[in-house]
Amino acid sequence: MDPESEGPQITKVTPLQQMLASCTGAILTSLMVTPLDVVKIRLQAQNNLFSKGKCFVYSNGLMDHLCVCEEGGNKAWYKKPGRFQGTLDAFLKIVRNEGIKSLWSGLPPTLVMAVPATVIYFTCYDQLSALLRSKLGENESRIPIIAGIVARLGAVTVISPLELIRTKMQSKKFSYKELHQFVSKKVSEDGWISLWRGWIPTVLRDVPFSAMYWYNYEVLKKWLCAKSGLYEPTFMINFTSGALSGSFAAVATLPFDVVKTQKQTQLWTYESHKISMPLPMSTWTIMKNIVAKNGFAGLFTGLIPRLIKIAPACAIMISTYEFGKAFFQKQNARRQQY
Repeated sequence: MDPESEGPQITKVTPLQQMLASCTGAILTSLMVTPLDVVKIRLQAQNNLFSKGKCFVYSNGLMDHLCVCEEGGNKAWYKKPGRFQGTLDAFLKIVRNEGIKSLWSGLPPTLVMAVPATVIYFTCYDQLSALLRSKLGENESRIPIIAGIVARLGAVTVISPLELIRTKMQSKKFSYKELHQFVSKKVSEDGWISLWRGWIPTVLRDVPFSAMYWYNYEVLKKWLCAKSGLYEPTFMINFTSGALSGSFAAVATLPFDVVKTQKQTQLWTYESHKISMPLPMSTWTIMKNIVAKNGFAGLFTGLIPRLIKIAPACAIMISTYEFGKAFFQKQNARRQQY
């Protein structure tokens, strides 16, 4: 990942400079991909349908409907709202029913979350990679995998409460007052640990994603540099490597993203409709329920908006980060000359 280590006599970048380099990409990426994240979560949340006992909640991503049913699942009454038919349909319905601002629902906590998460993640990755290279050698292929896993675990643990809040704000339109009441009630009833609900499926999604992303990114970057006859990657090499490796990892880990969304939106459903019957919160139970209800394809709900989001997000994030580090390298080199 470090271009400073790929050629001779390259000036190193300090951890503080790595932190600063990661901030610009985090802010820019958040502004660009939040609408796609909203659409992805709405598509996943509309499958959050529970039909046990005397009632169930049907969510179309715009609002929740509590419907009364007879025992055995036969409906006594309900008017099924329209469903999103795809990515474009979801965009149009969200804009028509809630306004274009709704495409940036959850942006404030996204920005609050993105900057520290990115700083922790990228800086830890670079520092761990440098440490492992000094111990294992420059060409050890396991370095990106190990560094990516450890860095992501730390970032997920720190940011998980904000991720829960952001998902709630994107899965259903509600006020900050309702959000504050929801969080306060959960903390008073279940303790602060309740804010880490969804941590396990988030880890199951993000840690494999990180391992696959960094390994493929480093391999692609070296391959493209070799093909181009370069010691250091250019902006476009970083951009292309980030987009391709991010796309592959996004497809492979999408089922865990669907489960994470289901687990976190279930929590709001539980509270807002005061459903007393326990909902299946196990990751594997939710996966089985999704497959039983929607088929194997249900685990890949939101694939298109996730790919549209992840590919440019990874490309923008890594290329701006590397560009920022290259800028600081030049500054440091100039200082050393005087």
